[in-house]
Amino acid sequence: MSDKLIEKLANPAPLGLLGFGLTTVLLNLHNAGLFGLNAMILAMGLAYGGLAQILVGMMEFKKGNTFGMVAFTSYGLFWWSLVALILLPGTTFFGTIAKAEPNATAAYFFMWGMFTLVMFFGTLKSNRTLQFVFASLFILFFMLTIRDATGNPTLFGTFTWGNLTGIEGIICGASAVYLGLAEVLNEVHGRTILPILPVKK
Repeated sequence: MSDKLIEKLANPAPLGLLGFGLTTVLLNLHNAGLFGLNAMILAMGLAYGGLAQILVGMMEFKKGNTFGMVAFTSYGLFWWSLVALILLPGTTFFGTIAKAEPNATAAYFFMWGMFTLVMFFGTLKSNRTLQFVFASLFILFFMLTIRDATGNPTLFGTFTWGNLTGIEGIICGASAVYLGLAEVLNEVHGRTILPILPVKK
């Protein structure tokens, strides 16, 4: 009986989580009012938030992980579509393209929120940290929906609903960064360095 070569594949999920998390934090620092929308955010959306997650989705396909494939590929393409929403109105390659109106972007975020809500139920057999990432992302999308549907109302002083949304988005992105780093460190050390609270079966 011949020996079989067993190939150990790396876990691509931390790369996808970090791509999503870091890009989400940076975008929501803008939403929170710390700086304007600039090339740094768009570059992160195209590269780490977009391309990296799409590649991870393809790796999850190779592993036979349907949830991971759908989640990472979808959110990678979300970042590309968001960058396209911002940049396309300023181009003439496809002819004159109107900027998306607030009610259109509200519908855009609403649909992504519904998608995220359904995907959240796919995390219920996973760890509590991943559940928090998806639950907070669901909340973020619906806060963005409310922001665009209501014209970003002022809550007090100069602090707006959009600024509050940005703070929630920073928490969401940071939770994904935490989970990505936890999966890397826990695997490297062969023990729990950063707890992710797996669901008991």
